[in-house]
Amino acid sequence: MRFHRRLAGALALGLVALTGCAKGGAAGSPPGTVTYWLWDSNQLPAYQACARDFEKRNPGLHVEITQLGWDDYWTKLTASFIAGTQPDVFTDHVEKFGQFADLKVLEPLDELPLTKGISDSSYQPGLGSHWIGQDGHRYGSPKDWDTVALFYNKKMTDAAGISAQEMDNLAWNPQDGGTFEKAIAHLTVDDKGRRGDQPGFDKNHVKVYGLASGGAGDADGQTQWSAFTGSADWTYTDRKLWGTRYNYDSKTFQSAISWYFGLAKKGYLAPFTDYNSQSSQANVQVAAGKAATAFDGAWMISTYHSFNSMDIGTALTPVGPTGKRATMMNGLADSITKHAHNLVGAEKWVDYLASDACQETVGSYAVVFPATPAGTRAAVAAYRKKGIDVTAFTEPVADKKDFTTFTYPITNYAADVYALMHPAMQNIYANSASVSGLDRTNSQINLLLSH
Repeated sequence: MRFHRRLAGALALGLVALTGCAKGGAAGSPPGTVTYWLWDSNQLPAYQACARDFEKRNPGLHVEITQLGWDDYWTKLTASFIAGTQPDVFTDHVEKFGQFADLKVLEPLDELPLTKGISDSSYQPGLGSHWIGQDGHRYGSPKDWDTVALFYNKKMTDAAGISAQEMDNLAWNPQDGGTFEKAIAHLTVDDKGRRGDQPGFDKNHVKVYGLASGGAGDADGQTQWSAFTGSADWTYTDRKLWGTRYNYDSKTFQSAISWYFGLAKKGYLAPFTDYNSQSSQANVQVAAGKAATAFDGAWMISTYHSFNSMDIGTALTPVGPTGKRATMMNGLADSITKHAHNLVGAEKWVDYLASDACQETVGSYAVVFPATPAGTRAAVAAYRKKGIDVTAFTEPVADKKDFTTFTYPITNYAADVYALMHPAMQNIYANSASVSGLDRTNSQINLLLSH
C-alpha cells in the first residue's frame, strides 16, 4: 500500500548524526543470511517464492524476509540505520528516496559488479530514471509500478443509467466539472432517494456518495486529486526530478483543488470526517455501499475485486482541460543499505529480484505489475485468468499520446514538504479554507529548498 506518511523528524536528525557510526546490520543473523524488508503483506507470498528459487540457485545463501505495516516499516527502518541493525536490502519508495539519498544510507548500485549494468531500457519507460541521485549514482533497482484508475460499483452505475462506456469517457474542467461531475452528482443519493442532480436533494443527509473520500492528499494527492491537476498540465516542481521549486501557488493547481474539494461542499464527495486512516479508506466506503466510486491505485485491484457479492468495474481517469488523461505512475525499487552485513549476498539478491525469473513469479501472483515487460505481461495474464480486466491501469503506460504520466515529486526536504502541506490540505478539505492560503505554504517550502 502506498499511503503517504513521513519519517519522524527526530529520527531523521538522528540519522544524520549517527549513520556513519553503524557497522553492519541484522546482528545475530546466521552466516550466509541476506535480510530483506518489505511492507506489503499481499506481496509477501510472491517474494517468499522468489527467495526459495534464489536459494536453490545460490547454495549457502538464505533470504530472511521481514514484513511490516507501512507506518511501522519506515519508523523501524530509520531506527535500524541509527542502531546499525539495518537490513541488507529493503523495498524503497520514491517519496522517501530523496531523504535517504541525502542522508547517504544507500549503496550506489552502479559501483557494484552485478548491479552496475542496470539499464533503464530493461524496465517500463521512466521507472529506471527515478532512482538516480543528484550525484548521478543509481540507488534503486526498479521492482514494480502502479497507476491510478476509477473503481466503481456496477450495480450503482447501472441503476443510475450510466454505461461502462460513459464511465470510461468522462471529462472534467474546473468551471462546471464537466461530465465527470455530472456522473458523480447523479450517483449521489440522499436518505430520501433523491439524486444529487435532482430537485430537493439534501446534501446534509447523504446515503451514498458519488465519490469516496481518500483523504486530503497531502503533498502529492496520488489517489485523490493528482489525476485532475496532472490533466490540467500542472507539475509539482520546476523539474521532473530533483526539483528546486514547488508550484503549489499555481493558479492552475489552486483552481483544480478548489473545484475538487468543492465536490464535498456540494455533497457529492464524501466529507473529510468519513476518511479515518486505515479504518475508513476509500475502498472500505465502496465495500460498505457508502460510495459508488473511488480513485485508487493498481495495488488495490485484488482488494476491490474481493468484495462479496459486488461487481466492480474500472474506468480510465477523466480527460482534462488539456484534452489528455493523466495518472501518477509510481514505481518501487530494491535498495541496498550502506554497511550491509552481507553486501555480496545483497548484491546477488537484488540482481535476482530484477531478473525475469523473479519478476514473472511476482507477476503470476496478480498483486502488482512488475517493472520488466515480461513481469508485466505475467501479471496481466494472471489477472485475466481471474476474470479481471486491468486495461484502465495498463493503457496509460502503453498509450502515451492520450495520457500524461508523472511521478512523485522527488526533491530534498520531502518530510518537511509533507509537514507543511498536510495541515494546509486538510484545512481546505475539512474546513473549506481558501486555496489562496497555499501561496504562503508554497513560499515556506521553497524557502527550505533554497538552502
